[in-house]
Amino acid sequence: MTELPTSWRSVLPHLTTPLPEDRSPDRAAGGGIGVNLPMELVRQSIQPREYWQIPDEVLDAYRKFRPTPLWRATGFEEAVGAKVPVYVKYEGGNISGSHKLNTALAQAYYYKRAGVAELVTGTGAGQWGTALAAACALFGLRCTVFMVGSSLARKPYRGVLMRMLGAEVLASPTGTTRVSRETEGQGNSLSLAIGEAVEYAAGKEGAAFCIGSGETYSILHQSVIGVEAIAQLAELEADVDAVVGCVGAGSNFGGIALPFHAEAAAGGTRPPRLVAAESSSTPKLTRGVYAYDQTDATGTGPLEAMYTIGSSYSIPDSHSAGLRYHGAAKLVSAMRHAGQVDAVAVDQVEALEAGRRFTVRETVLPAPESGHALAAAARLAADGAERGVLVCVSGHGYLDLAAYQQLLDGELSDQAPAEEALLAAVSGLPRVEGARV
Repeated sequence: MTELPTSWRSVLPHLTTPLPEDRSPDRAAGGGIGVNLPMELVRQSIQPREYWQIPDEVLDAYRKFRPTPLWRATGFEEAVGAKVPVYVKYEGGNISGSHKLNTALAQAYYYKRAGVAELVTGTGAGQWGTALAAACALFGLRCTVFMVGSSLARKPYRGVLMRMLGAEVLASPTGTTRVSRETEGQGNSLSLAIGEAVEYAAGKEGAAFCIGSGETYSILHQSVIGVEAIAQLAELEADVDAVVGCVGAGSNFGGIALPFHAEAAAGGTRPPRLVAAESSSTPKLTRGVYAYDQTDATGTGPLEAMYTIGSSYSIPDSHSAGLRYHGAAKLVSAMRHAGQVDAVAVDQVEALEAGRRFTVRETVLPAPESGHALAAAARLAADGAERGVLVCVSGHGYLDLAAYQQLLDGELSDQAPAEEALLAAVSGLPRVEGARV
């Protein structure tokens, strides 16, 4: 039986080139808003050290829900006409209903040690907000969550759960922060919710902003998923040549996929194909540009090198709320640029249909975000993979039944961005040196 890993595994020692350095923004509204990180998180983001010991307090919390299950999804294979085995790693069996708790617990631990009294964040579909609320409750911190308003209206029980855990939940845009008053046309934007959280935390004594997905340290914490999966596949004597995860900013995909790259690099072998499944409404990896862009709507933080469709782009509403972020993590983006990561775009009808088939044949209800990964895995298993496919189901869909109801009623539609809108949103962004235009 697979044991709980005692170390996170970093891919940084195995990159072909160092990550591009961040740049200062052209403007610093409100005097410039800084985000103060505990030094351990800074070290985890920049040091090329492969293994990082998981603190005992975090391990104790992990033991309540980890290791998470991995199984061969034979029913799903039959439903999608798979020609090779499909293995599923399931991360929905904790209070947040998703993989987000892996880094929330770690971050709450490090911020608590750094003397912070309150953590503030932005969330899309609510899994990250719920995870942080739970972690703050466990480590004795206050928690404030800015949740994308359209998602909170669609999933009010996410807000109820966060409040049960002691968090204050605010629908974004709130109209109470400068960034929400000045930013128009981004009412469904995770970038705006994050911007409000950044501004709020900067103005409150003892508070700190924290983020759950795009940062290199959060991807490191999520590596527990892939480390477990490598051991579980070995126990099954199973071999895969494709690893799939859905990608918003990148922590779920990075968590399942990047340990496989590190394992292959350390052993001098060829890694499996690492496939990031994104929403066709937010296609940064498949239709975006590799450029320096801001991570939130304040425009005051450092510009990061990322594949982006532009932080100013008004993302259309959809049920793939956790994927509706304009850019991909700088680590995932750098590996995409180096040809070490592949990407596919999936529309929400195909994603939810894959989720429906998975529910019927595997009796597990996946979140809409996870449906994108399942749809991509189904494509690969039917045509593309030669030995097997591993896919991460990053969360459950019990609070997303309204989306499935629309699927069953034939009421879903998709809004892929028009090419001219994407070009306009990225027109002023400085490209990363050597990036293809």
